[in-house]
Amino acid sequence: MDSNNTKTFMKFAALAMVLVALVVLEEPTSIPVCNIDANYLEKCRPAVTGNNPPPPRNECCKVLQAANLECICRFKSYLPIFTIDSSKVQALLSKCGVTTIPPCLSR
Repeated sequence: MDSNNTKTFMKFAALAMVLVALVVLEEPTSIPVCNIDANYLEKCRPAVTGNNPPPPRNECCKVLQAANLECICRFKSYLPIFTIDSSKVQALLSKCGVTTIPPCLSR
């Protein structure tokens, strides 16, 4: 290989490594659930876990206000798997100013 071919090959190899790194480091895509990106629900986790959860952050409340809460009812049985105390969900919704709480989340 002459020096021009070597330089071209090295440039191509460097470009390939950058592209691979971008693919590997890309943030995982989340699945939309009940009108919200499932990753956004993480913003609410602190407010519904533990014995004395902190008040919800504004970002959490925005997520809940945009969510289809009737839809979330279908997933209520999975909340303990994610260490979410379902008995604290109603209080969280109230603290976020959500006034229409489906019966499945008000128990």
